[in-house]
Amino acid sequence: MNRRLAALLVPALLAVAGCTATGPGSATAPTGRAERPSPFADCATLTRPPAATGAATAGASAGGPGAGALLPELTLSCFTGGAPVALRDVRGPAVVNVWASWCPPCRKELPAFQRLSERTTGKLQVVGVNSRDSRAAAQSIGEDFGIRFPVLFDQGEALQRELGRNAVPLTLLVDAQGRVRHTDATGALDDARLAALVRQHLGLEVPG
Repeated sequence: MNRRLAALLVPALLAVAGCTATGPGSATAPTGRAERPSPFADCATLTRPPAATGAATAGASAGGPGAGALLPELTLSCFTGGAPVALRDVRGPAVVNVWASWCPPCRKELPAFQRLSERTTGKLQVVGVNSRDSRAAAQSIGEDFGIRFPVLFDQGEALQRELGRNAVPLTLLVDAQGRVRHTDATGALDDARLAALVRQHLGLEVPG
């Protein structure tokens, strides 16, 4: 009789334990919709200057009319979560790329920005700003293309409105003082063009 009672109780206890482990608020099943881990890096590093900033100011050029203005006073959420990021707190030198998953030139150039990020680790920050997009579509692009640098989320195009620009892709080259030295809206950039822009406007050599 005791064995029979135990046989009935064990499945019931396991069922209760399973419901507790996967219920709302548990570690394995967070509340709200389930989401895949973000492919992008955390944004906490954006407000810390790169290890080598001296070379980034030497040779920096004006880059055309309007260059030298500070980044807009704008705060954007980080794609990975955590505290929002004030653009003026981003420590340069930095390259800020505004992109969207539905923009073919954006998709074409994103791998070049990832390679730039890898080649200039500790010297230059590469920052993405995903604009007028859905989180799911942006996440898929990040996963498919192996994009790992930090990405800010700007669903309402606030940055583009502040800059008076309505097209993507858009790339800003920002010096160590947080001033925009050049704005590029010429279309998809490749490795050579990116390296040339970084050298000309930020005074940094990009390793091959």
